[in-house]
Amino acid sequence: MAAGRTASRAAQALILAVVVGLLALLVTTTADHLQQRGIRSGFDFLLEPAGFSIGESLLPVEAEDSTLRAFAAGLLNTLRVALPGALLATLIGVLAGFGRLADNPLVRGLASAYVNAFRNIPLLLQLLAWYFLLTDLLPATDAALRVAPGVFLSKSGLALPWWVDGALEIPEPGGFGIDGGARLTPEYLAILLGLTFYSAAYIAETLRGAVEALPPGQRLSALALGMTPRQAFVLVLLPQAWRAALPPVTSQLLNLFKNASLAVAIGYPDLVSVAGTSLNQTGRAIECLAIVIAVYLLLSLLAAALSHRLEQRALRGQAA
Repeated sequence: MAAGRTASRAAQALILAVVVGLLALLVTTTADHLQQRGIRSGFDFLLEPAGFSIGESLLPVEAEDSTLRAFAAGLLNTLRVALPGALLATLIGVLAGFGRLADNPLVRGLASAYVNAFRNIPLLLQLLAWYFLLTDLLPATDAALRVAPGVFLSKSGLALPWWVDGALEIPEPGGFGIDGGARLTPEYLAILLGLTFYSAAYIAETLRGAVEALPPGQRLSALALGMTPRQAFVLVLLPQAWRAALPPVTSQLLNLFKNASLAVAIGYPDLVSVAGTSLNQTGRAIECLAIVIAVYLLLSLLAAALSHRLEQRALRGQAA
């Protein structure tokens, strides 16, 4: 078995090396053709001023900052929406998957309606719908909804308490809107909600299928031991189903990271949006595209490695 795993890893490394070599050959050949035609190429533009600013970012970017800084800000924005989205999608997916197997017909019906609706509507349409709801149907900033103490929701987004200079700052209604705290823009909220609910529906269906694939005797034995249906699901069925569902769930979370590139459709400044703006500023289409491909490829490989590690740990736990 160890020899088989070693051969498999060697084959994967060989395939990766061939792909990287082909990409390098493609880039080199393209650069030569551009040079022959007198078209400027190369990645030196990354050190030049970006020429545009990014208003919503963990890393502030002004027009005089480098294009490399702008790309870094775009990558942080992508991770800023994808990482919380992955966590929320997993939690909601587990709850919805449990709901689809619940004995209560109302809970089961609501969970099934959610899963079927969000799985069968294209993600791009969902993003546009969320953006419309947040920017057109919510009240203006000066009439923001107070959803919780210090939390306000309006067309300008979500205002939350936040630490500023070491002190917790609570948002409060001001003369022209909400003062203090932190802001989550409608664009950020739309892409976060869209990715979360879309991916959670697939995770829920995956977990449901994994649980129903278990032998019926597992649940009956747990009930015979005096467990409630909820205890039987959480303590007996879910741990076994999770091991079987882990590969497709991690694959769906990886799709969530890649689907974050659709944020450009609603104006959220993610990596793809920054690359498009840089392309318009510099004309370096191939270089900008190569950066985006390389970043998403690296993220995918890191996610695949993490998934493989989790699968191996789950298999070792099952063997023990």
